[in-house]
Amino acid sequence: MSFVTAKNITVEMPIYEISGRSMKMQMLNKLKSARINAGSNGVTVIKALQNLSFEAHKGDRIGLIGSNGAGKSTLLRVLAGIYAPSIGQLNIQGKTVALLEMGLGMDDTMTGYQNIKLRGMLLGMSSDEVAAKTSEIAEFTGLAEYLHLPIRTYSSGMRIRLAFAISTAVDAEILLLDEVIGVGDANFLEKANQRLKNLHDKAHIVFLASHSNSLITDMCNKVIWLEGGNLRFFGDAREGINLYSKQH
Repeated sequence: MSFVTAKNITVEMPIYEISGRSMKMQMLNKLKSARINAGSNGVTVIKALQNLSFEAHKGDRIGLIGSNGAGKSTLLRVLAGIYAPSIGQLNIQGKTVALLEMGLGMDDTMTGYQNIKLRGMLLGMSSDEVAAKTSEIAEFTGLAEYLHLPIRTYSSGMRIRLAFAISTAVDAEILLLDEVIGVGDANFLEKANQRLKNLHDKAHIVFLASHSNSLITDMCNKVIWLEGGNLRFFGDAREGINLYSKQH
């Protein structure tokens, strides 16, 4: 059974380039932010998330809302295991796939086919799974003979197609999405949206960060509203969107 339980999650990020006594730090302090502090060792610390508690269970589609810098992407990275909580407890049960930086781990010197294997295994697929899905991934990209070439020869659009096809081939129980992904021309975008919808529908739990209230309302049953790294609301999607809209 898939679930996510977060209890009093706090994420602190040290910034070693700015000391607690520097002029930059003094200016930051004047801007008044409870998120920026100087630690006992004089290192500046930003609290990206502060005391977040929530639960997600099978069937939950949770939208992350809030202004820029509110902590949405940071929370997705915590759920993906990229950032570890400084304080609090996070318990995740289920295979988690994060569509955040899809091109991460791809090698310019390798061919498209070699990158399918490399990126697929980095995403948690076994060699057998990669082998079984390679043909389908290759067909979806539409890159044909280009898959035999090093990806340094690809255009940015071709690279995105390949990265998207690999990332969305993984069977996710917990799916993490950061905004809507633009992946090329209109024909491919239509295919990509349908593929993303299928992945979304099959996942047990979905977290989606977006600035589109209509997208959140359509796709999610709950929302997490973050402001300044703090949890302002967790609950019914429409109720949360209404509360958020009144203040923005």
